[in-house]
Amino acid sequence: MSKLTYQIVANGDAGVSILFTAPVSEKLSRQIQWLARFFTTELAQLIIDIIPAYQSLTLCYVPTKGNQQQILDTLVKVLKNDIPQDDYESQLITIPVCYDRVYGPDMDALATAKGLSRQEVIALHSNTDYLLHMLGFSPGFLYLGGLNPLLVYPRKASPSARVPAGSVGIGGNQTGIYPQETPGGWHIIGRTPISVFNPYLASPCVAQPLDKVRFKSIDSSEFLALNEASV
Repeated sequence: MSKLTYQIVANGDAGVSILFTAPVSEKLSRQIQWLARFFTTELAQLIIDIIPAYQSLTLCYVPTKGNQQQILDTLVKVLKNDIPQDDYESQLITIPVCYDRVYGPDMDALATAKGLSRQEVIALHSNTDYLLHMLGFSPGFLYLGGLNPLLVYPRKASPSARVPAGSVGIGGNQTGIYPQETPGGWHIIGRTPISVFNPYLASPCVAQPLDKVRFKSIDSSEFLALNEASV
């Protein structure tokens, strides 16, 4: 356990965010998840939603001055102590990905920029167990840490207007999966045929924060077969 240095700031007229200075890590993510669970119980009557992220935790509350003050008092009281790490037992989720050009339109450019072959990129990307730090920016988007340093690559200068659902991309030192078709600025190197987010399920996301995700390379025929099976 360890004390966290932080700043508490207003987030709109009905939210408050705790911004942590510690670097992104599994330890920090486990501490943030612990705080999220604690405040979900401790402030159940006051809050509408809790949003954990890489280095922050946002609490959305019923907008009254009394509620805000009670929340602030509780945050300060808790955060002055050592914060434990969430003891959630990570699940290993294997996600199939087809890295063919039709599904990974940015693969060749990324490989060339990094001085690697396509097969080297695929091997490096699929031979890692990634930590799911957080979900966002669209429902179920997986933000995965642990990308091999050889694959780190800045986001696109100009985002793509349409990124298909299931696209697997690299942005900076992260990799992730687009659950819906949205605009996006990450370099798309493949696509999964399975749905990673279904709002009609009790657990809508294919993985939860603190789970581990591993990519399995598949060919186009496997992609089509899995895609048909998931419809």
